[in-house]
Amino acid sequence: MTPARPAGADPRRAPTTEPGATAEPGEVLDCRGQRCPLPVIALARRLPDLPVGAVLRVLADDPAAAVDIPAWCRMRGQEFVTAVEGPGYDVRRIH
Repeated sequence: MTPARPAGADPRRAPTTEPGATAEPGEVLDCRGQRCPLPVIALARRLPDLPVGAVLRVLADDPAAAVDIPAWCRMRGQEFVTAVEGPGYDVRRIH
């Protein structure tokens, strides 16, 4: 029996790592000094340029980013990996 996959998921573009696995960010998006929703908009524009499985660190010092970035990941089906000091947020591109 083949495991189910999300509608529209292309198995040829599967993530290079398992969801939940930790990884160092390949790129950093510096949104410090910007107020939400600008960091989320920048994330939405930058993430599609990265390969599936890549981790992007978003640096954002607006307190709303702590809620907005994980919420955006849930709504868009991307993986919120972790919040890091700096303040930063690691997001893995899933699709």
